[in-house]
Amino acid sequence: MTKHKEEKKSVPKHEKNKPPKKEKLLNDDGTINYEAVEDKKKIKKQFYEEELARLQVELMKLQEWIKHEKLKVVIIFEGRDAAGKGGVINTITECLNPRYCRVVALGVPTEKEKTQWYFQRYVPHLPAAGEMVLFDRSWYNRAGVERVMNFCTEEEYIEFLRSCPEFERMLVRSGIMVIKYWFSVSDKEQEKRFQARIDNPIKRWKLSPMDIESRNRWVEYSKAKDNMFAHTDIKQAPWYVVHADDKKRARLNCITHLLSLIEYKDLTPPPIELPPRKEDHSYVRPPITDQNFVPDAY
Repeated sequence: MTKHKEEKKSVPKHEKNKPPKKEKLLNDDGTINYEAVEDKKKIKKQFYEEELARLQVELMKLQEWIKHEKLKVVIIFEGRDAAGKGGVINTITECLNPRYCRVVALGVPTEKEKTQWYFQRYVPHLPAAGEMVLFDRSWYNRAGVERVMNFCTEEEYIEFLRSCPEFERMLVRSGIMVIKYWFSVSDKEQEKRFQARIDNPIKRWKLSPMDIESRNRWVEYSKAKDNMFAHTDIKQAPWYVVHADDKKRARLNCITHLLSLIEYKDLTPPPIELPPRKEDHSYVRPPITDQNFVPDAY
């Protein structure tokens, strides 16, 4: 039996030297091309830890500047469930002074709060001079979960889209800087993170029936997010989208961007010199048997 050799297709010269085609990060309709984003190499652990340590030092410098200049900063973190909002918030705050940096994560509004002006329950949490407040979800609940799950009326939703830009412009005019981040995660990555929460007993609490329902309404959430951007992406407080399928990269990118938004100087106080400890032999410690100690289990 005669075997026929496959004909090799000749490649034109101009095609041989052509550089590889770069994948576009955005599709033609403006949505994120997640395949292109996923093609990036994973950040190595050592690089991530070293770079994060460097950025956290810069965050401390930023906080000192905010205190010194008496700035008032609001940072809003929004995104789908399991997008990584909590992770980046923890990364930002873990090395900062909690007296001047607070995290606000409000629960379901009370019956009384439901009768108030919508923004009223958020106002008490706004920063004073020298403070930075991070909202883990915010007044944008009305444009997201409340809209998709029908927790608000059509009239309330439309009024929010109308009044929210004015509310934020008022905050900015009053001297409050408003920074808004949307963490964008693909359905495939969200599915992976949901399953990881199910498999891990210490993370299972993070997955609620509401999360499962939101998973079933992916398209509705997408439409709500697009409409929210269309009405609230204002020049005084624009939205910044963070590619969030890679948690480490998302954290580094978000922190780097945050540091670029506020011009600051290094006001880190100089090291304190510890004077020699004074010795005082007049103190006698009570017997160990007079006190209750935690057993040494380890």
